[in-house]
Amino acid sequence: MHAVILAGGRGVRLGPITSYLPKPLVPIGDEYPILEVVIRQLKTQGFSRLTLAIGHLGHLIRACIGDGSRWDLDVRYVSEEEPLGTAGCLTNLREELPEHFLVMNGDVLTNLDFAKLLDSHTGSSAPITVAVANRHLATEFGVLDVRDEIIAGIREKPVLEYQVSMGVYAVSRDVLKAYPPGEPLGFDRLLDDLVQRGTPPRAHIFDGYWLDIGRPDDYARANEEFPQLRSLLLPHAG
Repeated sequence: MHAVILAGGRGVRLGPITSYLPKPLVPIGDEYPILEVVIRQLKTQGFSRLTLAIGHLGHLIRACIGDGSRWDLDVRYVSEEEPLGTAGCLTNLREELPEHFLVMNGDVLTNLDFAKLLDSHTGSSAPITVAVANRHLATEFGVLDVRDEIIAGIREKPVLEYQVSMGVYAVSRDVLKAYPPGEPLGFDRLLDDLVQRGTPPRAHIFDGYWLDIGRPDDYARANEEFPQLRSLLLPHAG
């Protein structure tokens, strides 16, 4: 099984730390870089080949991860001189990728079963399967339903429910044929194009642990929770 890990972003929301350290290498629980947690999970779940898409401070990722031999993995790299978006690197890799493969952000903490996601996608007819998490947003105000200047109803501080992409995808290689190599392409555009063409992506609903390390608050939470979550995220780690 093959996974492409997106590890080239600048991570500007994490502030000063990502000016000298790429976001996938920021340490979690003073024990592992986020990227190593992801790599260990993929190895445990049966993945054997990884492609790391690197950009900002990519030489540090190469130095830290190397060729993957310490995890008995085949790790290769693709470097972006100019940002190509979250899916742009895939068009350049198209001829090297298997028929179905995993793509994921390199800064995600989750106990999602990546192998199960890829297996369920392979058995479907969907062009892409998106790992999806449920989220809730508590509003601070009473919400009024106003119709023609008449208040038809009142909801006191309702909780809004919505579903979001976890930044983990199972992809069929053929979906990339419509896009020329070397041009910027984001997963948002790719998914929207599929919807517009009448070949919609599939959702893989997940209700376990998921945290995107995108903001200082998220990073602080990850470090605070990691000691309790270590056995969940890395059940086979020594």
